[in-house]
Amino acid sequence: MNQDFEVVAAARNWRVDVEQHYSPSQVMSEVFGSDVLTLETLRQRLSKPMFKSLQATLERGETLDSKIADAVALAMKTWAMDKGATHYTHWFQPLTGGTAEKHDSFLTPSSDGTALAQFSGSELIQAEPDASSFPSGGLRATFEARGYTAWDPSSPAFIMRHANGATLCIPTAFASWTGEALDLKTPLLRSIEALNKAVVPALSLFEKPVSRVSSSLGVEQEYFLIDEDYFYRRPDLVMTGRTLFGAKPPRGQELEDHYFGAIPDRVLSFMTDSELQLYALGIPVKTRHNEVAPGQFEIAPVYEHSNVAADHQQLIMQILRNTARKYGLVALMHEKPFAGINGSGKHCNWSMGTDLGDNLLEPGATPHENLQFLFFCSAIIKGVDEHQDLLRISVASANNDHRLGANEAPPAIISIFLGSELTEILDRISSGVGGRGAAAGFLGLGSNVLPQIPRHAGDRNRTSPFAFTGNKFEFRAVGSSQSVSFPVTVLNTVVADAVQALSAELKAKLDSGMDLQAAVGELVKATYEKHRRIVFNGDGYADEWHQEAEHERGLLNMRTSLDAIAHLTDAKNAELFAKYHVLSDRELAARQEIMYDIYFKSVNIEGETTESVAATQIMPAALAYLAELSGIKQGRAAAAISEEVAAAADEMYDAVCKLRGENAAEGGEEIHDKAHHMQSNVLPAMQAVRVAADKLEKVVAAKHWPMPTYRQMLFVK
Repeated sequence: MNQDFEVVAAARNWRVDVEQHYSPSQVMSEVFGSDVLTLETLRQRLSKPMFKSLQATLERGETLDSKIADAVALAMKTWAMDKGATHYTHWFQPLTGGTAEKHDSFLTPSSDGTALAQFSGSELIQAEPDASSFPSGGLRATFEARGYTAWDPSSPAFIMRHANGATLCIPTAFASWTGEALDLKTPLLRSIEALNKAVVPALSLFEKPVSRVSSSLGVEQEYFLIDEDYFYRRPDLVMTGRTLFGAKPPRGQELEDHYFGAIPDRVLSFMTDSELQLYALGIPVKTRHNEVAPGQFEIAPVYEHSNVAADHQQLIMQILRNTARKYGLVALMHEKPFAGINGSGKHCNWSMGTDLGDNLLEPGATPHENLQFLFFCSAIIKGVDEHQDLLRISVASANNDHRLGANEAPPAIISIFLGSELTEILDRISSGVGGRGAAAGFLGLGSNVLPQIPRHAGDRNRTSPFAFTGNKFEFRAVGSSQSVSFPVTVLNTVVADAVQALSAELKAKLDSGMDLQAAVGELVKATYEKHRRIVFNGDGYADEWHQEAEHERGLLNMRTSLDAIAHLTDAKNAELFAKYHVLSDRELAARQEIMYDIYFKSVNIEGETTESVAATQIMPAALAYLAELSGIKQGRAAAAISEEVAAAADEMYDAVCKLRGENAAEGGEEIHDKAHHMQSNVLPAMQAVRVAADKLEKVVAAKHWPMPTYRQMLFVK
């Protein structure tokens, strides 16, 4: 079929089989949380003593009483079966970065030929999946297959629906036979506990007694949508999640008209469907809009407990992918699916909150007088400066290397944006002047019909990897396909370490007889002066900043993921994680090994896909066009085009031969050697093939070109 006709077909041939219409009141009263086993539902199904025991675990962190497991399991089973669930699964997050599940039926055959619905407390608390095929990074021998999933009662069970039924999903941790963490949830839970143990004593110094503190998280998820027909005609997208070929289209994002533009009806229908499913799962999605690049969009929930938010992030990606197919679309989560236009990130808005509902990063109306706020801000500045390497490592991946520092995402240099008001307050404290500095005020718009609107005391900085945005910090370097669990684990741990250190200093000052205001002022001044090098409010894209950061301020610039991953097991990092019981030395080394392994395999798949597509699709298309041109006996145009096509085809052939050799070599026996071979040899060889292929795309007749182009994929909705 002619590609122009295929474009028309892709634009028209989509239908919604079942339209869903819910009023706002129905969404609130009937839909939201309807597929979640809430505390209120459990309260109704458990005896008061059993519910209080469970509540003590959930709200105060007390050890789970295994005696209540049978009762909870019965309540969970009957609730799930009432919802139509026939199976249950322990839903966990292995070190692949995705999720995993093994379904078991509630039905158990009996000796009389009938069947019973059974689900015991032991089945709720623990399951034994085969761990042999999950990455372990050397934590277990290849032949040792046993692994355990353990119920996480702090993240509610939920129902996942499909066309022919439903499954009860029970969030769990995943560990080896030795008890070492084989997942992303376990270290996250440990880091939340570490933060709690550090911050609660700190608050007591401010005479703010609380029982528990945890981190909160709101995550902005960026993604692309392309027509499903185009996706399956692009082997590179199917195999790797990104386009390994594709010439720049005449129009990309230059007009800046897509950002916040009107959402196409097909996409809006998909978004609405996705949101209803997410509402049923209790996920508080709040925002949807067009992102900067054509075909790029964003969804964002409001804040939740960081453990629940991490689980919900995985569900958001799953629901987006599944629902897109209903509308003839494919959702792409890769950090850089299309070269030359914006990539996608996952901005993690992080804060800390108490069990009383207080946000510890809320500056209030007079932040210069808010001693508690200034103390915790200073701790975060200290933690980020001392552990900038870990924050960079936490977002390291082959995918994210295509995005960081590419004028659509923050650079690989970790710095903090504080904004003009907070920076001026800290500068005044440092100089001994004190006072507030710049006030927020109101913004007049020059027309009487327009209201005066409150103006923030500082602007936003989209080039900063770690920015203060009013009452939270936004970690903007996280990749769109990445699980947020490890970045948040790192953030929780480094802040816990800084809070504990500053708390000890503050307590010593108070014990010496200094009053709280003077003690905090002195502590904030000293901390800011020592760590102010990490604060940068300017343009993170500027070449001058890279020079200043690296050579004048002494900040780390780990340009590639392999530069960063090598430092994960540095002594200071191992000591930090061990001190707070977040990751043992063996667990940390395993994660480093797995990061190398995933990097190698990701690029290896890309390299072999590039070789295959170039040799079997693009080269034959170029030769077919050359054969067609050879039949045209006259004219300078035919001769010139033939020469251009032939030159690019020869260039591609040489590049493919080079890539074939690099793919075969693999770089050695050790996984880090293989990973470095991919970075140093395979990626450049792939790029050389792409350059030649993109030249051919611009001159080979469209009827011969074997794959959908950027023009078609990005603009057909």
